[in-house]
Amino acid sequence: MKSTSYYPVIMTGDVAGTAAFYCAHFRFAPLFTSDWYVHLQSREDEHVTLAILDGNHETIPEIARGKVSGLLLNFEVEDVDSVYEACRIGGLPILKEICDEDFGQRHFIAADPNGVLIDVIKPIPPSADYAPLYEGSALPA
Repeated sequence: MKSTSYYPVIMTGDVAGTAAFYCAHFRFAPLFTSDWYVHLQSREDEHVTLAILDGNHETIPEIARGKVSGLLLNFEVEDVDSVYEACRIGGLPILKEICDEDFGQRHFIAADPNGVLIDVIKPIPPSADYAPLYEGSALPA
């Protein structure tokens, strides 16, 4: 299979509110807007997209309808500290305070209005214990 695009879709009961959340706090802009589906694109990178879908829409098989659960979105950024500060000032629930992890990340975790976890990450050099676990080209510098 050759993919031409890949993006997560968050199923929710509040399409407009969820889309507004990602536009306000994570610099997305809508490319398509309806009452049941919004397709968002990053204002900084056209290849970063996210969709918001009414979880009870007829296009979803009945057995799978509802809202999202158990989802963690990772956003790698250049300046995690400034994003953290903007989220904190913006009143987002911060579930994990910003910290450096031995496995090679400086990050924090917030949540969207649906309970979707948002992990904002800047890769950093890992500790000596974790460095050997990386394939050479993937080792954060």
